[in-house]
Formats: sequence, structure tokens, C-alpha cells
Amino acid sequence: MTRVTGGQLVRSLRQGEDVRGQKVARGTARRILGFAGPYKRLLLIFLGLVVFTSAIGAASPLLYKEIVNRGILGQRAGLVIALALAVAGLAILDATLTLGERYVSVKVGEGLVFDLRTKIFAHVQRMPIAFFTRTQTGALVSRLNNDVVGAQQAFTDVLSTVIGNLISVGLVMAAMFVLSWKLTLVALLLLPLFVLPARWLGHRLQRIVREKLDLNAGMNTMMVERFNVAGALLVKLFGRPDDEDACFSANAGRVRDIGVTQMMYSRVFFISLMLTASLATALVYGWGGVLTTQGALDVGTLVALAAYLGRLYGPLTALSNVHVNIMTTLVSFERVFEILDLKPAVAEKSPAATIPRGPASIEFDQVSFCYPAAEEVSLASLEAVAVPNHAEAGKEVISDISFRAEPGQLIALVGPSGAGKTTISHLVPRLYDVGAGAVRISGVDVRDAAFASLHDVVGVVTQDAHLFHDTIRANLLYAKPGAAAEELREALAAAQILPFVETLPDGLDTVVGERGYRLSGGEKQRMAIARLLLKAPDVVVLDEATAHLDSESEAALQKALETALAGRTSLVIAHRLSTVRDADQILVIDEGRIVERGRHQELIDAGGLYAELYETQFRPRRAA
Repeated sequence: MTRVTGGQLVRSLRQGEDVRGQKVARGTARRILGFAGPYKRLLLIFLGLVVFTSAIGAASPLLYKEIVNRGILGQRAGLVIALALAVAGLAILDATLTLGERYVSVKVGEGLVFDLRTKIFAHVQRMPIAFFTRTQTGALVSRLNNDVVGAQQAFTDVLSTVIGNLISVGLVMAAMFVLSWKLTLVALLLLPLFVLPARWLGHRLQRIVREKLDLNAGMNTMMVERFNVAGALLVKLFGRPDDEDACFSANAGRVRDIGVTQMMYSRVFFISLMLTASLATALVYGWGGVLTTQGALDVGTLVALAAYLGRLYGPLTALSNVHVNIMTTLVSFERVFEILDLKPAVAEKSPAATIPRGPASIEFDQVSFCYPAAEEVSLASLEAVAVPNHAEAGKEVISDISFRAEPGQLIALVGPSGAGKTTISHLVPRLYDVGAGAVRISGVDVRDAAFASLHDVVGVVTQDAHLFHDTIRANLLYAKPGAAAEELREALAAAQILPFVETLPDGLDTVVGERGYRLSGGEKQRMAIARLLLKAPDVVVLDEATAHLDSESEAALQKALETALAGRTSLVIAHRLSTVRDADQILVIDEGRIVERGRHQELIDAGGLYAELYETQFRPRRAA
């Protein structure tokens, strides 16, 4: 049997990685060109400007030749002045065209990045909730900002540098060969020495850039988590600022070290190519000067060739740096396309059905569900600590759930923690898709319903109501854009929070702070109820909306809930007796199954799990 050494295995893996990298790079380049399709007209204008500027650059040294040979050596002062003015005119025209060329390239680059950024934002907004439960916010924001901006800068540089310099190099080399093919070949002799190093450096720079972007994403994630109110509070309560400083310093230090390595790689190659240009210039002047003294070459041609060398090695030097920019562009675009290629696990059908407005029913028909695996909903590169699968992925968390809520009824879900109550509530607004069975609202399977229709019909208030870092008015208008101030006040009054809002100095224009931290828990929940009332859905889902509130806040919230639930079909998760007692039907959930169902007194009399919950959670403790 043939043995494979460790070195052979490593080389084989590297070769496989390089082949895969080349295939990915080619695919990425094709997709970039596809995104650039709408800008064909601008690209044609850009190409025309490049041709003109390159032609001007190639023409100037020929004028130098004529100035020397016919003007200076011919002692014709008038011709020297005329040709000098022509050179100046070409320089002004070249500057004007170069400015126009840059404008067009930037416009194309910025337009392309605008398209990418808006597509990513729209795409991420439509990802299922499972995506956000795994993805780190900082890493995602980094893709939208750092990677897209990096792609924009690199693409703009590549567009303006590669095309322009390639054409310029072609015209300059053609002119040089016409003037003296021997000296041209001598000037180019040293260039092949830097082709292989350029390829070697390019591959390493690509890996460095990718690692640098990942580390920047990690720093963004850390800042996002530590700089929000909850993260800052946790750090302060546990007294860990020094540890956080050390952790961030380590990450920032790695970014610094990689930045130094990247810059040194780039600078070494840049200086080497500049050295080549200087040596080639010295060689041309040396050999050309000898040929001139021997009468084999005129002075004007030697001056023109020397001028062409500056116009040849300048673009070649720029093209050498473009190799780095191309690698950066491909890496940045690859990371962006990773997001765009991730298909939403919960997608809208086409054509989609519309759920009729008005009194609505909810039906669970033999529903089973298990959480999706990590690779179905997220990317490992968006998780600093990548776990192959969710702890419950592949395992049924609810099984064979069947019940029906008639229009206007209130269904309560109770049971121990982790029984599956919240999972059941998440299936109504289709935050997840069922694994088996169906969830229907007014007879329409939620998987067949248009998202807009489903969101209009279903309103949800979670245990931890989220408010944007904005004014009370803006947070309410999120439910009903364009609502009048009087409508907002009516919703706040119904939610039992208008008197509090009126005591605030800025009233509706009071900023609530990040996630509403300037408000108490009860105030946030009543604000969420006001937002729900403004939306006026036909189905209401409450996920332990009264949990963790003091008795005064709970009393105010219960009044708000009475208004919110009146005449609406409701699915309520609650441990509080006041909510459960009034339910039309109580479903007792345990280990993902309905183990009991009925009204409050029926379940108490049955003496099952509900009776146990009542004894331990609801009935006041007897005095010892």
C-alpha cells in the first residue's frame, strides 16, 4: 500500500485549496461583471476617455523628440516654443480627461456598491429569525460596511487603474518598439524577475486580507455587544472592564500585526519594481548614450525613450499594486456574495394567498417542528464561536399539536419552562416553518400567505418588548406610518400609558433610549400594547407579556390587555392566574405535546399537571 507523508498531504491540501480558490475567484469575477451590467454606457464612456488619455500620454514623448532634434539641434526657437505649447496643451487636456475618467469610474464603483449594499440589507431583512439567533450582529454589520466599502474602494481603483494602464502600456510599448526595438527589449529584460514574486505575494495577500476582515468583524461584534446598554451593564455588574480591555487589545493587536505584514508585502514589491525601473532607465541612458555618441541613435530618440520609460514603469508599478487590489476586491465581494447566496429558510410563495381581514380563526393541524441545522440558516463565518448545530437541531421540540381557536376566543398556553410554548407561538406569525402538519389562519395555511397579509393580520407582543432608539412617536408610527397624533394618543390611552407620556417634557417626542432602557419594564410593555392597538390586528399573540412585572405594573398592563384582546382571537403564553382564568381554552404543554386541555376549573378538578402548576405557581402560599 502506498504511504502518503505528512508533507505530501499538506501539499495536496494546499493545491486543492488553490484550485478551489481559483474557481471561486473566477465565479466572483463573473458575478461582479453581472452587477456592473446596468452601467454599460458609463463603462463605454470610461473606455473612450481612457483611450484618449493614453494616446495623449504616448504622443508627448514624440513631441520631446521633435523639440530636441528639430528645434534645439536645428536652432529653431519658434518651433521649440510652438512644440512646448503643444506639450502644455496636451498636458491640460490630459488632466481634464483624467478627471472625467476618475469621475466616471467612481460613479460606476459607487453605483455598484449602492446596489450591493441595498441588496444585502433587503436580503438580510427577509432572513428567518433562526438566522439572527445564530448570527453575531457585529459580524453582519461588518459585511455591510467594511467589506462593501473595501470592495468599493478596490473596485474603483481597479477600474480606473487596470484598464487605463493596460491601454497606456500597450501604446507606450508600441511607440518604443518603433523608435528602437533593441533598447526597448533591454529595458524590459528585468521585468520577468518580478512576475513570479507578484503571483506569490498576491496569494498571500489574499489570505491576509481575508483574515484581517474576519478580525475586524470580530472587533465590531465585541464593540456592538459591549457598547449596548445590556452589555455595558453586564460588564459593570461583574467588574470585568480590565478583562474586556485585554481581550479587545489582543484582537486589535492582531489586526495591527496583519496590517504591518500586508503593508510590508505591498511595499517590498512596490520598491522592487521601482528599483527595476531605475535600473532599466540607467541601462537605456548608458547603452543609448553610447549608441548616440557612435551616431547609431539620435539624441531626440534617446530623450523620447527615456520619457517613455517613465510612462511605462509608472503604469506597470500601478498594475503591480492592482494585483493586491484585485485580491482585496475578490475577497470583499466573496464575503458579500456569501450573504446573498444564503437562501431564506422561510420564503414567500409565488403567487401568495391573502388572508381575509375580520374575525379570524387559528388552527394547528397535527403540527410537529424541529429547529433547523446551522448550515440551513446561517454561516460559520458570521459566528465567532461556530457551533455545528443548534442544541435542538434535528430533534422534535413540539409533536402532533392540534387545536383550534374560533374567532374572538382566547387560548392560553401553560407548562413548565422549555416545554415548547414559545415555539408554538412563533409558528403563528411564521417565524419558523412547521416540519409536519399545518398552521392555518382563517383557513389559509400561513406558508401559502403573503408576508404582508400575514403581518397585517397577526400582532405579537413579546416578553421583552423592543423599542428603537427613537422617539415615542416614531416607535408608535412603526406600526402605522402616517397615523395622526390623535390616533397615537387614543392608542396610548387604551394602553393605560397616556398619563405617563403627558408628564414627559417632550411628550410624544421623548427619546426612549436604546431598546427603550429609559422606560421601566411595565412602561415598555404598555408601549408595545399601544403599538399593537395602533396596528389593529385580527390575531394577537402574547408571549408572557406580564412576566417579571410588579403588581402595580401588572394591574395597569392587564387593563391594557383587556382592550387589546377584546374581540380578537388570541394566543397567550402566561403564568399569571389573571390571564389563565379567563381563557376560553387552556392548553397544557409538556415536552412538546399537549398533555391536557380545558377551562381553568376543569383542569383543576382533573388533578393533573395543570393542578400542580396551580399549586406551585398560582395559588398564594399558606402561612407556615
